[in-house]
Amino acid sequence: MLRTPTGGAGNGAAAGSDRLMSIGTVLGRLREEFPEVTISKIRFLEAEGLVEPQRTPSGYRKFTPEDVERLAQVLRMQRDHYLPLKVIREHLEAQSRGEEVRLPAPAAPRELLDGEAWRADEAARPTAARVGRAELLAAAEVSDEELDEWVSYGLITPDEDGGCDAGSVTVARLIADLGRFGLEPRHLRAMKAAADREAGLVEQVVAPLRRHRNPQTRAHAEATARELAALSVRLHAALVQSALGVRLH
Repeated sequence: MLRTPTGGAGNGAAAGSDRLMSIGTVLGRLREEFPEVTISKIRFLEAEGLVEPQRTPSGYRKFTPEDVERLAQVLRMQRDHYLPLKVIREHLEAQSRGEEVRLPAPAAPRELLDGEAWRADEAARPTAARVGRAELLAAAEVSDEELDEWVSYGLITPDEDGGCDAGSVTVARLIADLGRFGLEPRHLRAMKAAADREAGLVEQVVAPLRRHRNPQTRAHAEATARELAALSVRLHAALVQSALGVRLH
């Protein structure tokens, strides 16, 4: 549960004003549980009617602790249950009416957000680790046209029946988020090419281990692949941040 600020002395309008938070403060609180959340994501959820912050006379957003908890609920439903915003909105409206809401079982960990997030053993993943086209569209909240464009640029790779691996949900969401900043699929081809090269390097390291006759050695290959992939992601993020730091200062 997110921490909310405690009230001090006094009450009424002054006490209520003390509890209000800027969007930057809200971002900091949410990132304790959702490190990938951005200000643009919060604004998008507001535009979709999932949270309604107050506005100052000059137009600045001011959020209550209840707004922050509501945002956290939305983000949990997206992360843990892969629910589209329309369904999330219906759940929240039902809760506000005092109705009991039953959510689907949480999905297995699928997102590779940092070095610690990717730890599920491939062999232990359920068969539902693949999603159909309709599921992907709903989970990523994108249109058929957008998905077709991403496929044409090689950013999403469906199989013969149109399904994709579950990780494509994360990829699609990130592509959509980048699109809100004006980055088009053609701009992201370099990222896809770099990812393919990094995957090739990992495969070169673990391929001899995977061919080994000893089952323990083959199992070690999978663990090594996961560790190398996590390190690669962290290095990529550090290099981008370092490059930006040099260019922005």
